[in-house]
Amino acid sequence: MEILETIGFDLGHGETAVAKAIVESIDPPQMLEINNKKNQITALGWHPKLGYLVGEQALIQAGVTQLTISFKQKPNNDPKYRETISTFVATYYRLLKESKQLEGGESSYFYIGCPSGWSVSDRTEYQKLLQEAGIPQLNVVPESRAAFMQAKEAGKLEYDKLVGSVLIVDIGSSTTDFTLVKSLEEIPIDFGSNTLGASLIDKAIFARTLANHEQKALLEKVFQEYPHHQARCELACRKAKEDYFSNEQLYSDPESFARGFESINEQIYFIPQVNKLMMEEILNQPLPELGHHSWVRSFSDSLTEAKEKLEKLGIVPKLLLMTGGASRMKFTHSLCQEMFPEPETLLRPDPEPERCIALGLARVGRWDLRAAAFKEEVNKLFTSNTLKGLIERHIPELIESLTKPLTDGLLVNAVKPALKDWQKNKIRTLADLETSLISRAEQWLKSERAVQIINHQCAFWFSNKIQPDLAAQTDPICRKFQIPRSSLRFQDSIDPNFVNPELRIGDAILAETVGFIVNVVIGGGTVASIITLILTGHLTWPIALVYGASVMAAGMELNRKSVQEVIKTNVDVPSWARSSFLSDKKIEDMCDQIKPELEKVLQEQLTADQEAFDKLISKVEQGLQKTLSTKVQSCIILIQ
Repeated sequence: MEILETIGFDLGHGETAVAKAIVESIDPPQMLEINNKKNQITALGWHPKLGYLVGEQALIQAGVTQLTISFKQKPNNDPKYRETISTFVATYYRLLKESKQLEGGESSYFYIGCPSGWSVSDRTEYQKLLQEAGIPQLNVVPESRAAFMQAKEAGKLEYDKLVGSVLIVDIGSSTTDFTLVKSLEEIPIDFGSNTLGASLIDKAIFARTLANHEQKALLEKVFQEYPHHQARCELACRKAKEDYFSNEQLYSDPESFARGFESINEQIYFIPQVNKLMMEEILNQPLPELGHHSWVRSFSDSLTEAKEKLEKLGIVPKLLLMTGGASRMKFTHSLCQEMFPEPETLLRPDPEPERCIALGLARVGRWDLRAAAFKEEVNKLFTSNTLKGLIERHIPELIESLTKPLTDGLLVNAVKPALKDWQKNKIRTLADLETSLISRAEQWLKSERAVQIINHQCAFWFSNKIQPDLAAQTDPICRKFQIPRSSLRFQDSIDPNFVNPELRIGDAILAETVGFIVNVVIGGGTVASIITLILTGHLTWPIALVYGASVMAAGMELNRKSVQEVIKTNVDVPSWARSSFLSDKKIEDMCDQIKPELEKVLQEQLTADQEAFDKLISKVEQGLQKTLSTKVQSCIILIQ
């Protein structure tokens, strides 16, 4: 069955929240409600008639005989813990289905958060435990990833921050996690045993209230016999803490107090209260759970350790993102800012930390599914031979675009200079002219200028032939996933090595091309004129030198072809006669004459060099795959 929605399930130590994102939509996720509230106390109660209750209902429903709160922890083999977690999640799942807020079954994919400090094995065990709740499809991901995704998609992070270094400080009820997100990769900063959670403040308020209670002994007995009463009183302490940090200025007055309230019975009340002076004492008192360090000292030490670890990596985060319900405590903002001052590091507390993780988890789930589908669409271009066919189709145009400038270059840089040298008697024989032509042609074709021409033509070919056809394949993918079309386009300058054929011009192509040029020169009148002069007696001494006077005297009839070859190899035409045989105008006319044929021969030779262009097709195809894969990784964060 198709996955239609992703469910972000933020099962926190103190509170739980759930959000839903539609997979085929980019609309923001929506918070789901239990007991008509978007956030619930993480509480599980048992009622003899109503069965299991969660959240506020477990707290306020009369007749609840068992109550468990704040039970999130690393997975372990404690049967009570495992039963509590699986029952809580199963009850939540049932209530959401009954209220028709989610599809359920295979159509709903749950993403459940965990502290970023948990190991992979911890996550795996936690996932197995949660699956016992009867949810068919679920995945456990770090809560820091959810915080990052929520900040990104809610428009709180600019792109340079997304691809830079972001330090996420997640202050939860049971732990405080530090996670570095660098170039979109998460790197948990491990501090060993992490017990720095805001619930320690609740417990300190509870201990202080109990110690000062006039019925302390009776309360201790009640708590021992009826643990659910202690759980309710601890929640009253938490509410007093939250009230205080939401209105700190109000409670700076020594006569004003943030209070909680819990009635044990008609005669016994538990009323925790705090103001500024009392809270400062609580925050700075040694706590056994923190190695007898205070909460403030431990948080400050954690920030120091985080900074030291980042400095060893040579990293200064561009952004410090604070999340978790306890990040509303303003003193944590001040400590973070002192340790990571602006402007190097910008501080961004999440405005809705109690909903941030649930919304972020739903976004992470949708992003995972859409990102996987996006990669699959691009990979189809690789596996379907689409890229290879696209390149093959335009190879004839590349050959044609190379032929003309290479021909012009050969004429200007090899043919004309060689003919000029022969004309000026710098080259002795026409055979030497042939050698010079080959040398000059080979030298020029390997010159920087020739390489520049090939680079330019290949880049032009790629930009004007390959790129438009490639864009026709990638643009629909970008539209489907609602990211800019430029994300998969090759808009920057192309590395010439990426699109250049490894032409073996210095070998067979060069030999045949130069041979053609020499034949045209010989057949174009130069040698013919020399032969005519010899046979008419105007230039007999070269033949005598070649064949000997006795042979000439015997009247041996010379074969014209043999004479042509002999003259080409041996005759050194006098300098005074050369300009007549090969004038400047004749050189120009000869080059104009041979240019079309030279282009044809060169094009035929390039076309025949199948191996070079097969290699080019493979090289460009592999290059496109590699570059597209890199672009996919760069732009995938833009998917919503």
